[in-house]
Amino acid sequence: MVATSHDVMPDIELYQPTDEANALDLANTLGSDGWILAGGQDTFGWLKDRNKNPSAMIELTQIDAWKGVREVDGGVEIGAVTTLTEIAEHPLIQSQYGLLATAASKVASPQIRNVGTLGGNLNQDARCWYYRRGLDCYRAGGNICYADSPEGLNREHALFGASRCVAVSPSDTAPALVALDATMVISSSAGQREVAAEDYFVGPARDIVNMTVLNEGEILTAVRLPSEWANAEFYFEKVADRNVWDFALVNIAAAMKVSGDTIEDVRLACGAVECVPRRLQSVEDAVRGQQRSEQLASRAGELATEGARPLNYNHFKVPLMANLVKRAVRA
Repeated sequence: MVATSHDVMPDIELYQPTDEANALDLANTLGSDGWILAGGQDTFGWLKDRNKNPSAMIELTQIDAWKGVREVDGGVEIGAVTTLTEIAEHPLIQSQYGLLATAASKVASPQIRNVGTLGGNLNQDARCWYYRRGLDCYRAGGNICYADSPEGLNREHALFGASRCVAVSPSDTAPALVALDATMVISSSAGQREVAAEDYFVGPARDIVNMTVLNEGEILTAVRLPSEWANAEFYFEKVADRNVWDFALVNIAAAMKVSGDTIEDVRLACGAVECVPRRLQSVEDAVRGQQRSEQLASRAGELATEGARPLNYNHFKVPLMANLVKRAVRA
């Protein structure tokens, strides 16, 4: 007698459209049953752990229109299916938008960056292990946040913006795009809409299930970087437990227009401290028009962490965030 294992992957239909219209029609027809797949680095983990069970997948890697870097009126457009390695190594991104090139180069490992895409890095789901293990937390439809409990393991979790869920935004490229004032191009069978990068990500107070504004049937197809921030002074730093593979404990992205020692304009965003990339507008207002100094940098760090509410095991994130902001302003 031959033993039969029941722990096998369920049947999943695979669609591999080669043009935009077909992909968008499939996304519209399949709705929530259709899992959008690009590099698949996040997808495979969900399937391996049996915590997501889509009936169909729509693979986007054969749609050339959603790949590559191209100059457009007012800036540069990057297809959402472009790999992180291509972005990190592209001469135009390196020369004009080095902030994004650096952020992309810090994601995970070279092997993952070779297949992982910009869209995948931006749209990945929360990394909280309670949620990923299939527990019935708020984000999974339950009525508890296991991380935000007396016994909860929450070293990597949020300092700000908690509302039932304390998971953080796990993307390295997201804060860079917020700092660059990027625009997200969202496509569906009904047409296209554009959303500022800062408004693309949503917190649990607005939507406990989703981390972006994407509606059913919509696909992020491109990201546009405005020429206004091309060739600015950039700073990106990521602190993680390991230099490769790991997600950030805290990261900082800064775009600054500097004349002499004066900061004429600035945009700053931190990752891994809130469920969305956290725009640091109070810091921007405090340093804009000011001359760089150690005192100004220290004040920026203090302002950045005002209102932080650390959990049991992530108090270290407060001085870490303050120091990263200080370094960015000081450059």
